[in-house]
Amino acid sequence: MTPQPAPPRDVATLLEALPYIRDFHGKTVVIKYGGAAMTDPALREEFARDVVLMKYVGINPIVVHGGGPDITAYMDRLGLPVEFVSGLRVSDRATVEVAKMVLVGKVNKDIVLRINRHGQPAVGLCGDDGLLFRAARQTAPNGEDIGFVGRIERVDTDVLTHVAQDYIPVVASVGSDREGNSYNINADEAAGAVARALGAYKVMFLTDVRGWLRDPSDPSSVITEVTADEVERQLPEISGGMRPKLAACIDAIHGGVTSAVIVDGRVPHSLLLELFTDAGLGTMVKPAI
Repeated sequence: MTPQPAPPRDVATLLEALPYIRDFHGKTVVIKYGGAAMTDPALREEFARDVVLMKYVGINPIVVHGGGPDITAYMDRLGLPVEFVSGLRVSDRATVEVAKMVLVGKVNKDIVLRINRHGQPAVGLCGDDGLLFRAARQTAPNGEDIGFVGRIERVDTDVLTHVAQDYIPVVASVGSDREGNSYNINADEAAGAVARALGAYKVMFLTDVRGWLRDPSDPSSVITEVTADEVERQLPEISGGMRPKLAACIDAIHGGVTSAVIVDGRVPHSLLLELFTDAGLGTMVKPAI
């Protein structure tokens, strides 16, 4: 029998994606959107196209976003101090007011408009809409007072499930407590809490590194797969922006989410490469066997 030629690479890629599309069909995937994927114009467009494609093939994407660089830029323009502790923004009342205006009024609507333009209707929400997030004041991991930074106590998923039936929800990471005080909420924590509350199949965190690095000074030392229990044991030794991402991974996995992935958002179409190819990208956190 004459050997058949291999399919062209673009066809082979589609065939490779097919079993993953089948497995993910009808599943909810929560995406924490941040980093270079939010600031680079080309990557912003690629992200919107990726999310639209996910919706078209039957996945239910839910986008949760921060907007740190935009908040910092506006605070600089207003002459307000910018300070971080353990990856969390120190937030007095003025900082929270700026964060809420920037996240809800600008960043959220920019993302919604971009997704709409690429072919799927999106709806912007924040933690105040439909009582989505109930927050409480928290301190930094070492007990420092960091102001009006919120810890999510409860996620009311009703508004999300209703919106997600026909639209792509885009959620800004702000919320309030029972007394009506507004809080700046870390977007990684918000994404993990949303994934847990929804019983999502997967939660993905876009960031500006290749994944969780065994040696932070060595970009090639990516830990490709790890259990939530292993992450939890090492978490006290981890600092900076990776800490809230890994803490959110643990929270999601312990809440029943099948897997949590930290993905390099600087790579074009990183969402699709992680979801639909054999190689995947970044660091996957899974339940203990």
